[in-house]
Amino acid sequence: MPLTNTMRDDKRKRPVVALLEARMSPELARLVEKHGGTALCAPALVEAPALSDAELPVLLNELAERTYDVVIFMTGAAISLLFEAAEQLGRRAELVHSLKRTMTLCRGPKPSAALRGFGVPATLCAREPFTAAELIDAASELELVGKRVLLFNYGERSETLSETLLARRAILREFWLYRWRMPTDVGALEALVRSIVRHEVDALAVTCQIQFRHLYRVAERAELEAALIGALNEHVLVGAVGPTSRAIVEAYGVRRHVVPDHPKMGPLVMALMRELIPKGQSADRRHP
Repeated sequence: MPLTNTMRDDKRKRPVVALLEARMSPELARLVEKHGGTALCAPALVEAPALSDAELPVLLNELAERTYDVVIFMTGAAISLLFEAAEQLGRRAELVHSLKRTMTLCRGPKPSAALRGFGVPATLCAREPFTAAELIDAASELELVGKRVLLFNYGERSETLSETLLARRAILREFWLYRWRMPTDVGALEALVRSIVRHEVDALAVTCQIQFRHLYRVAERAELEAALIGALNEHVLVGAVGPTSRAIVEAYGVRRHVVPDHPKMGPLVMALMRELIPKGQSADRRHP
């Protein structure tokens, strides 16, 4: 896949912001352009379906039979996939009824809004910045000993959340509707690594941990990992959407980063652009 650069001839002096996001890449690119930047898109992951035809009916039966005392949703995407699959089996109304009778816990406003959109109000919702820590805190008053908990993970396992639930002696079942994988074609990511090393990129937006791990892995394959971290520290402003993303870039030795006040993609872009284009400076003047 080629590196997607939204740069036009009249925008070559605008700060270049690299985006690793996959699903929301077009929306983020438009935000970057709107606020005076040039978006460089190199999706760092793909979402691979992880729900088999045999598993879904069993899961829907378990929910209908109230097998679980608590159901935890990490992302809105997982909720949409679950209801879409139930719809295909003609069991959407049944799923709504099942979840209404079950305690539901959501990791922030996105899964909460997605669940509400299907007619199911969430019982509990984690507060900002919507990490596993806040989800654990939201469940702190629940008696979980011996309780059956169904956890819908996002693209990878949250070790902190899962191990905490097990430590609280919950009977935990973990389920994936999709998994995050490295793109089959990493050409765009390798091109991005080389652009960063050549100092052709002003900022990098990281919206989940695995994006940065994949970028670093591609740099390792090209034997450019040290050059990548050096360039990020000396020439690139790294934007981390929240504490979890910040933790991963710091773990890899990236010191020059910014975190928005609110852990969302819009505020992330705004935080980057405020640093790249100081107030009163023309949007067409490249940040040094």
